[in-house]
Amino acid sequence: MADAIRAATSADAQAIAMLNRAAFGGEDEVGIVERLRRDGLVAVELVAEQSGAIIGHILLSWLPTMMDGRAVKALALAPMAVLPGLQKQGVGGRLIAAALDGAKAVGGEAVIVLGHPDYYPRFGFSAALARNLASPFTGEAFMALELVPGALAGERGSVSYPAAFGL
Repeated sequence: MADAIRAATSADAQAIAMLNRAAFGGEDEVGIVERLRRDGLVAVELVAEQSGAIIGHILLSWLPTMMDGRAVKALALAPMAVLPGLQKQGVGGRLIAAALDGAKAVGGEAVIVLGHPDYYPRFGFSAALARNLASPFTGEAFMALELVPGALAGERGSVSYPAAFGL
């Protein structure tokens, strides 16, 4: 279990990169994180620490989103990683809860995630809520959560993933 959840700092960059490599088995998420930082799109970035070591990481970035012609202040939750040997112990859940609090604090109205449909709904994410959003993604793994009730209400919307996501 994590001792602390805190804001990530530039000094954490190497440890975060190593964590994402271990959790995802490659460089894709490392590149996404680096590009989101470089492009100034990071809204919330947190780490979980255990005995001074970074064991978890979550990043929320600004995600241009429209619903029925109006802008929605939405964030993309990606990536989230926990050290493989420490998964299924609540670290990810603590990171998500803290990140959602951070999203509210920066004025976010909704959070969008492409993730495991068996995991994210426990935090309030819903594929049904994301169904009216045109996106490169569809299906049960593409989910949304409203931080402000009604933020995603409407007939037709869209999300425009930044270049960092390589879509």
